[in-house]
Amino acid sequence: MKFTMKEKGFAADFEYGTLDISADSDYGFRPFQLMIASIAGCSGSVFKKVLDKKRINFEDIEITVDYQRSGDKVNRIEKIHLSFFVKGKGLDQKQLEKSLELSHKYCSMVQSVKDNIDITVSVQSGE
Repeated sequence: MKFTMKEKGFAADFEYGTLDISADSDYGFRPFQLMIASIAGCSGSVFKKVLDKKRINFEDIEITVDYQRSGDKVNRIEKIHLSFFVKGKGLDQKQLEKSLELSHKYCSMVQSVKDNIDITVSVQSGE
């Protein structure tokens, strides 16, 4: 990846578009948003793969993220909670929870930051 300095941040070009990064949200994604998005996206992708491997039928997955930052000068991310909602009929809560545990274990982004950010997960289902 190559990042090029712009007036208000940095940008990287990818085959699917340009990623603009800036401390000012008027000019791009803020770095902490990208960190949280990478953790949620990775966790969701691995969770979907686990559900597919277990042949658990579902219609959709939504992830809501709550986070806490330190509030000091550095303002680092201290905690992230990923709330998964799996849409489908007749879903087994225990199977969903076991699958989510596996996704947490095998998500490379979670494993990369787990010693510095407290990451928790929960799952609910419904139609």
